[in-house]
Amino acid sequence: MQIMPVAYDHPDALKLNDQVQMEYVERYGDSDLTPLDPAHFQPPGGLFVVAYEDDGTPVATGGWRSQERNAEGFADGDAELKRLYVVPYARGRGLARRILAELEESARKAGRTRMVLEAGTMQPEAIALYVSCGYEPVAPKFGLYRFDDSSRCFAKPLI
Repeated sequence: MQIMPVAYDHPDALKLNDQVQMEYVERYGDSDLTPLDPAHFQPPGGLFVVAYEDDGTPVATGGWRSQERNAEGFADGDAELKRLYVVPYARGRGLARRILAELEESARKAGRTRMVLEAGTMQPEAIALYVSCGYEPVAPKFGLYRFDDSSRCFAKPLI
């Protein structure tokens, strides 16, 4: 298994993003409407990665983008985690945990002070992963879904 940095609009990233969006539709009835631009994930202000099987099959993604204090409730120095996703057949191998650790280290090296993320209540396995990796619930909430009752926001210091 290899984890490789790629552009957010790389064909493998787009393929897996389509799959995670389908999962959001199944769980919530709609895709994630958070505006994302490929430029958000370009170093040093962000990073996007894809994990590949030994045969070159893309099986997982994740990225972070820099955030500063703004009207959506972010704070200066935030790194926002986005699109951490593992295809169903590859789950249970620790891929999400590996990608998360790599993204945290990258954000730390880029000078970010806190990793933040938003997850919904229909993703209990994701929330369990984040909590087991040291993320704690935060209030007030941030992001596009901050006023949605099913939204949960978490943060972890990177310093």
